[in-house]
Amino acid sequence: MGLGNVETSSSLMVDFLRQSGGVAVIDGGLATELESLGADLNDPLWSAKCLLTSPHLVRKVHLDYLEAGADIIITASYQATIQGFEAKGFSQEKSESLLKRSVEIACEARDMYYERCLECSCDSTGDGKILKNRTILVAASVGSYGAYLADGSEYSGDYGDAMDLKFLKDFHRRRVLILAESGADLIAFETVPNKLEAQAYAQLLEEEDIKIPAWFAFNSKDGINVVSGDSLLECAAIAESCKKVVAVGINCTPPRFIHGLILSIKKVTTKPILIYPNSGESYDADRKEWVQNTGVSDDDFVSYVSKWCDLGASLVGGCCRTTPNTIKAIYRTLSNRSAALSLE
Repeated sequence: MGLGNVETSSSLMVDFLRQSGGVAVIDGGLATELESLGADLNDPLWSAKCLLTSPHLVRKVHLDYLEAGADIIITASYQATIQGFEAKGFSQEKSESLLKRSVEIACEARDMYYERCLECSCDSTGDGKILKNRTILVAASVGSYGAYLADGSEYSGDYGDAMDLKFLKDFHRRRVLILAESGADLIAFETVPNKLEAQAYAQLLEEEDIKIPAWFAFNSKDGINVVSGDSLLECAAIAESCKKVVAVGINCTPPRFIHGLILSIKKVTTKPILIYPNSGESYDADRKEWVQNTGVSDDDFVSYVSKWCDLGASLVGGCCRTTPNTIKAIYRTLSNRSAALSLE
């Protein structure tokens, strides 16, 4: 029940959002949940390591998010690159098959969810699981070049003065093509840290025969610019100008910054705005860990959600350190909001 491989147009996301009642729910943190299930992600591949070691855990996390109310699940390919797999000794063929596998696992979880919906006539179960037959999309995650480096540079966007557009396009090209042909409904370019990488993605989408749409999600650490210091307005304008981009927004950014960032994005785009912040905790790139006790609770996080939607966000979820409980709370909040609006 995804959108399938159809001609890319801005109407795809518009139609999906119409089916979802105007606002859709994105899933939450993948690595956070994998670690809670016992996965060891201390590896340059990060969550993509589980494609090799424990694909059943990836499938379970996807299913947990669907049962929490997510309308969109994002694949475990954020840090999965052909170059990264080859550095681990895998052939190009095996590396490409692992990228495809990330999409297959998400699609398997979606199929399992639909089977459970058929077995249950209600919208939710006694244990709080949401079983509602609805359109669900699989978004194939593409992390930045900085994510491949695994040195925290996706949080700085600093790739050095020698970095150029051709290098980034060549780095991402085969990976994007593989993911686009793997059965996903769209490509999620996530945690885009600078203008140059946004340009590389946009040009790849225009140059290559990509059959599915995409979204661009930038990250910010000051609530004004993207993390590199590049103008968010200029970055969002790149997404706006690319016909194959069907939504633009922010991910992996503290919730307190989102209000102002939505207002900025609205100045330059007519596309749906997506928001999936982290929990507000800080990431220590040197120690490669999240700093505890610096984030917000699920209740505090969710308290922002209606305000974001009032401002114009139409796809809302969570990123690092958010959980199925966060997503369930978002789902409930948006359901209550829709019911209230329908009564007005």
